[in-house]
Amino acid sequence: MRDNPVMSDEELRYTSHDSPVGPLLIAGRDGVLHVVSFPNGHKKRAPKPGWVRDDGALPEVRRQLDAYFAGELMQFDLPLAPRGSPFQLAVWRALEGIAYGETVSYGEIARRIGEPLSASRAVGAANGDNPIPIVIPCHRVIGADGSLTGFGGGLAAKEFLLTLERRVRPLPGQQLGLFG
Repeated sequence: MRDNPVMSDEELRYTSHDSPVGPLLIAGRDGVLHVVSFPNGHKKRAPKPGWVRDDGALPEVRRQLDAYFAGELMQFDLPLAPRGSPFQLAVWRALEGIAYGETVSYGEIARRIGEPLSASRAVGAANGDNPIPIVIPCHRVIGADGSLTGFGGGLAAKEFLLTLERRVRPLPGQQLGLFG
């Protein structure tokens, strides 16, 4: 997550972007990504009043999403502007540290941000409020017992993303990034 000035979500440009998990709503401004939303699931978002539909918006976001779904991109390099509490931002930064093709538990994320294991539920709530899924890889967080747990885009989407990443997992020492 890059440090960006706090920007209002009131005048974002948005578009729908086709993906293997359905059309994604993507929204941002001036090349900075604010929102990715799945077409299904309990966290589905719709454009807000004041947002402007612009199907030419965010070309680099669309290019990187396409490369990710093609198995050619293992680490996004985009300016991001997620909005949340300091705790949420800490969780989302920790999510970015989960390697492509790997998974960790909610308790492990709590540990990584200096919180006790008892903060696992709060980590789960922050994970679920991630406004930029896929790019900030909340799908890589699973239950302590290895089970797939709640996901804003639905468990089928989570399973798809994890399967994609495991299928394309980099070899030890392989450079992560666009086109390996």
